[in-house]
Amino acid sequence: MSKVLIVSDSHGLTEELSAIKARHQISNLIHCGDSELDFNTDELEGFYKVRGNCDMDSMFPNEEVITIDGLTFFVTHGHLYNVKMNLMKLSYRAEEVGANVICFGHTHIAGAEKIDRQLFINPGSIRLPRNRPEPTYAVMEWETVQSISVQFYTVDGQLVQDMNFQGSL
Repeated sequence: MSKVLIVSDSHGLTEELSAIKARHQISNLIHCGDSELDFNTDELEGFYKVRGNCDMDSMFPNEEVITIDGLTFFVTHGHLYNVKMNLMKLSYRAEEVGANVICFGHTHIAGAEKIDRQLFINPGSIRLPRNRPEPTYAVMEWETVQSISVQFYTVDGQLVQDMNFQGSL
């Protein structure tokens, strides 16, 4: 079983990031930007990380393309792709780089949605959630592209019962 932990929009939180990492013990970690931390800070160690509109450290890349156990992920914050309007630019860019899983933040709205053969995951925000009362992050698991699940958790580790994705690519 392959797993990826996905967080975004932590906006300066450090103890919470460390607690989430320790809780899940997952080696594949993604931060979708707006950490507001230095690129090399201890709390972001082990994360694939990208630059959000509130990140000042120029060492953050605007995007990352990574392959984990047969799936290619496109990771970006989202502000450069107008994700508050729609996901079209994000979809086109993911197609250009050959990614079928797209991880992004910026809107602070948690959700997972499959459109055609692309899976879009926004883990929400562990600091300032929108459209939900609880701060969230996500864990994606898969054995094959036919069996993918995305579970959302509150910042303190409780499973969000009414939010999950089960499906295939």
